[in-house]
Formats: sequence, structure tokens, C-alpha cells
Amino acid sequence: MSVGVGDKAPDFTLPGTGGTSYSLSQYAGRTVVLVFYPGDDTPVCTKQLNCYNNELAQFTDIGAQVLAVSAQDMASHEKFAAKHGFQFPLLSDTDKAVAGLYGTLGPLGFPRRSVFVIDSQGVIRYAHRAIAGLTFRPVDELVRAIQSAA
Repeated sequence: MSVGVGDKAPDFTLPGTGGTSYSLSQYAGRTVVLVFYPGDDTPVCTKQLNCYNNELAQFTDIGAQVLAVSAQDMASHEKFAAKHGFQFPLLSDTDKAVAGLYGTLGPLGFPRRSVFVIDSQGVIRYAHRAIAGLTFRPVDELVRAIQSAA
């Protein structure tokens, strides 16, 4: 079963960059932009995360926290984050359990590029799951989704 707009976002705890574990519940009272991406150092993922990082002030100015999740291990995430200077955590979902909770796995178990805006009450207010994953949702669209959820 897949979660969607209006559903309570499933909580999770995953290891992340910087040697820290992150839980969705630790952001209670804040908006979270939960980004599922297929892979570290791949062309579209790199462009997407760099775009979000370059425009991070647009998210932080409205109180939103970006969390990026993929199935690579922490060694891969740490290398990817250091290479690009990401200012938000990359979380490791190696068993794809969290991706499964959010319905972001394709038919063969491959992660699909997906973004969720979760409001301060933990309710999903925006959900986008890409079919092909060759493009990503722009910052201005996500900011509008956050603002409309406020």
C-alpha cells in the first residue's frame, strides 16, 4: 500500500551523513521535504541534489528541512556529500524499507525519484513519484507546495 496526500507520513529512523541517525519524528513541528533519489553520483540525482542545495535558503527561509534518501551505503553517501558540499543529510535506506513504506519502489524493486512534502503535523501535503525519473521537481514547485500546506 502506498501513502499519499492527506495520509500520516510513516516514521522512520535511518543512518545519515555526519555519523548521525535521523528520524522523521525528530522534525515534528517542522515541514520536511523528503526526497527519494535513485543513486549517488548519477547524472540526474547529482543535478537534483545540487539544485536543492544551491537553493537551500528557499527551503530554510520557510522553515523546511530537506532530507534525501537512497539505497546506497553510508560510505557512498559520505563521499557524495563531501564531493558536492550538501548542506542537508543524505540517509541510507540499504534494505529499501523506507522506500517501500512511501511506495517509491518500481516494479523491479528499483527506487523511483520521488518527493514528499510533510507538514508540521506529520501529514503528507504533496507527493510526486516519477515514472522514468529523468527529471526532478523544481525548487519553486516544492516551495509553493510548502506554502500552500501552511
